Amino acid sequence: MTNITTIASTMTAAFLGSFVEVVEAFTIILAVGVSRSWRPAFIGTGLALAVLATLVLILGPLLGKIPVELLQFVIGTLLILFGMRWLRKAILRASGFIALHDESEAYAKETDQLKRQAADRRADFLAATAAFKAVLLEGIEVVFIVIAVGAGRGMVGYASLGASAACLLVLIIGIVVHKPLSRVPENTLKFVVGLLLTAFGIFWTGEGLGADWPGADLALIAILAVLAIFSFIAVRMLRGYHSSNVKAAA
Repeated sequence: MTNITTIASTMTAAFLGSFVEVVEAFTIILAVGVSRSWRPAFIGTGLALAVLATLVLILGPLLGKIPVELLQFVIGTLLILFGMRWLRKAILRASGFIALHDESEAYAKETDQLKRQAADRRADFLAATAAFKAVLLEGIEVVFIVIAVGAGRGMVGYASLGASAACLLVLIIGIVVHKPLSRVPENTLKFVVGLLLTAFGIFWTGEGLGADWPGADLALIAILAVLAIFSFIAVRMLRGYHSSNVKAAA
């Protein structure tokens, strides 16, 4: 049961985290393909995927040479920092302090920029560069998520399956809908991913330091529940504070 819980939580974290990143990359690729042509979009995407594959091939063998405890501590610490960054933004967006991320707006902005570059002789190169940067930057985050949630327990394979499923789902939806995935509740996804990554980070940092968690891997659920409770309390408090400030300003 414990092993099934760990596998399920690993795949879920990798899937949700990767889904958010792939949606953002897909928005730019679609803007390049529609505004300019699909040739530079595919070239930029292909080159970025080649770089990412090389990165995985280099990092993969190195992970096996690092002691498990040290790997858990380092990755756990990074996960806490990474997860808290997502969680902080999700809390601020949910409470109204910063605007929600809008994929339609991002698509329109990228499309407008590409159209203004259309007269430039380097238009195809600039379009391919835009696709390359989007896929590479978001792809690096996907690689980090896969390694972070899977390496601590030797479950990179399961994490990779979760990430691959996310990529496939975004691709299928993109082909069918053929427009930015603006209806995806991205802030909700980032909220959940932030909670999951932070919970993994706390759990693995503790294991790296030699902590004996009650219930073994099931302690992840308890950590996640505590983080969720405090996060929702933070949203309610900040939302009330924001509303009172808006009323005072009016």
